[in-house]
Amino acid sequence: MSDQPFFVGYLGLPKGLRGFIVGLAVALVAGAAGLAAAIALTQDDPGEGAFRFDLGRQTVTGVLELTPSPVLHVTEGNENIDVGHTLMLSGQGKNGAIQRARALEGQTVVASGVLLTRGDLDMLQLRGGQDGLSAAEDAEPATPPAPEALGRWRLAGEICDGKCTAGAMRPGRGIGHKACANLCILNGIPPVFVTTQPVEGAEFLLIAGEGDDPLPQDLYDWVAEYVTLEGDVSRHGDLLVLTVDTSTLERTP
Repeated sequence: MSDQPFFVGYLGLPKGLRGFIVGLAVALVAGAAGLAAAIALTQDDPGEGAFRFDLGRQTVTGVLELTPSPVLHVTEGNENIDVGHTLMLSGQGKNGAIQRARALEGQTVVASGVLLTRGDLDMLQLRGGQDGLSAAEDAEPATPPAPEALGRWRLAGEICDGKCTAGAMRPGRGIGHKACANLCILNGIPPVFVTTQPVEGAEFLLIAGEGDDPLPQDLYDWVAEYVTLEGDVSRHGDLLVLTVDTSTLERTP
């Protein structure tokens, strides 16, 4: 008879193998944890973007503009939203606010909802119905600030939906988020271009759409991919808007 320990399932673990099995189990668990940590370290930092439920419901007054994505130029703010700030607007979930905003374009409105923030990118997710967006009573006639042309730029970065990028999803960017981003934009969420280098101090630019579409049709296939492009940049309030020359699009190696 051999003195070497031999494992037989129905007899239990021999004493001579217990140390080896325990050591192997510890090594496997530690190895899996180390691999997970290594993979996590290669991922981009999702940043500080988030729903600001901690601030409570935000209600502000401002002038509504369509690009065709709806934005609000704040004329009466609060302790969290300054007068003169320009907010992108969205509905709840993966829904935009274009349909609700169209009838109020160019008017002074009251907007109420939850703020999303990431860096210099701010969005207000509106409450449902007139509780979220309605014409301001007894408001003086007002017009949106005149756009300021900032010239033609060549940029590198990523086309994203503004809501997930602002913090509804983390990280809300990258090829793994492509289907979600396309669905959000198709439903009217404002699209943004996230630049690798700031433009006039801004890292996020609202993309100008065509007609009633928040994103030019030629750009949908490029969402969530790193690209280079050229376009005209203009300042609407304190928000930069990018009109893309689709003929200049190139995938970034």
